[in-house]
Amino acid sequence: MNRTQLHEQILKKKSFLCIGLDTDIKKIPKHLLKSEDPVFEFNKQIIEATHDLCVSYKPNLAFYEANGVAGLMSLEKTMKIIPEEIFSIADAKRGDIGNTSTMYARALFENYGFDSVTVAPYMGSDSVKPFLGYYDKWVILLALTSNEGAFDFQLLQLAKGGTLYEEVLKKSKTWGTADNMMYVVGATKAEYLAQIRKIIPDHFLLVPGVGAQGGSLKDVAKYGMNKQCGLLVNASRSILYAGAGEDFAEKARAEAMKIQKEMAGLL
Repeated sequence: MNRTQLHEQILKKKSFLCIGLDTDIKKIPKHLLKSEDPVFEFNKQIIEATHDLCVSYKPNLAFYEANGVAGLMSLEKTMKIIPEEIFSIADAKRGDIGNTSTMYARALFENYGFDSVTVAPYMGSDSVKPFLGYYDKWVILLALTSNEGAFDFQLLQLAKGGTLYEEVLKKSKTWGTADNMMYVVGATKAEYLAQIRKIIPDHFLLVPGVGAQGGSLKDVAKYGMNKQCGLLVNASRSILYAGAGEDFAEKARAEAMKIQKEMAGLL
């Protein structure tokens, strides 16, 4: 999916919502455990209930890998039912030497068919560029994350001035373009978005941390939105686990609709 197509979906749906499919078999409604593939059945009902309200789905690969071969089969089946017009993100946080990254890219782009993958940039350009060799595919680099440990390294002051995450932004933006690279910036760090936009004004930002993690959607839009919206705001647990009974998909839809309505106002 290219930038124009993604922007068209945002305008059409009046939404920049990304739903994280962090499907934990220990948290899904108990009645689904009778299904042949409980994780897939959960995802299927979530997608059917919310696909008109979001522009992206983001399966977190750890939740599928944790279930071994069965989990990977659940992931593969899930990818086949995500509508073509919805942007898919492999939340894999890959980052290794070039030869290994080439294999990661092949697996996620060619085998599973993801539109994008999250990548850790700290091994440098040669660990990222193999992902950039695919037409209409995207790399989403970790820039400033929403977890508390982000303060351990990402916000360190450099001797030459600025912070480590700012140096990552400045350096990495030369590896690709605003048409094939995005950046992860946590919603809990919304106050940093104004500075980030000075460095990368045109790139899309994937913003986790709204919902269960307490990030403010209003603040994210205020400081992070650009002329083409430029935002994909992710919510996972607050939508997926809004309900625990047989009406879980309806409860998930209601939560997603609440966020989408707020997004429509912000757009």
